[in-house]
Amino acid sequence: METWYYEVVSIDGDYANLMRTDIESDDLKLVARALLPPEIVEGSELKYEMMQYELLK
Repeated sequence: METWYYEVVSIDGDYANLMRTDIESDDLKLVARALLPPEIVEGSELKYEMMQYELLK
């Protein structure tokens, strides 16, 4: 299973925009906040592995 790394770029209500940090990409991924750790803020770093997001810092 692959591991991907993201940064929370913005939070808009029940959704967050994530940007991949492990590859060069300008694309944002819109993710429901219910799938993310509740303590995220803009600038948080996340790891996505085995269909789960984990807060790194």
